[in-house]
Amino acid sequence: QAQLVESGGGSVQAGGSLRLSCATSGGLLSTSCMAWFRQPPGKEREGVAALEIDGKPHYAPSVKGRFSISKDSGTNTLFLEMNDLRPDDTATYYCAAKRTGGYCIPLPLLFGDWGQGTQVTVSS
Repeated sequence: QAQLVESGGGSVQAGGSLRLSCATSGGLLSTSCMAWFRQPPGKEREGVAALEIDGKPHYAPSVKGRFSISKDSGTNTLFLEMNDLRPDDTATYYCAAKRTGGYCIPLPLLFGDWGQGTQVTVSS
C-alpha cells in the first residue's frame, strides 16, 4: 500500500499563495501518474491537476494559469503551487497516485491510493 501524506494547507486571503506538499513512498513518483484533487464543503471531489510519469502536467480549466503541479523524485515529494487564490478554491486538498497504466487525467475513479487531505481556506 502506497503512503501519501499532504501538508502545507492553511488560511490565506484572496490573491494569496500556498504550496502544498505530498510526501510519498519511495519510487512512487517514478512509476505512477500523480494528481491533486479537492473537495469543497458539501460538494463532490474534483480533479485539480495531474502529472504524468514523464512530467507532463494536466490542469482543470478552473486552475490553469494559477496552479502548478510538480515533483521532486529525489525527496519523493509531489507539489502543488497555488497562486492568485480565490474563495472558491476553499476545499480539502488530496494527493493521489494511479499505479495502473492508461490515461493520466485527474478523474477520482482512476486513482487507487490517497492521502488524508489538507485544508485550504481562502477568505475574501
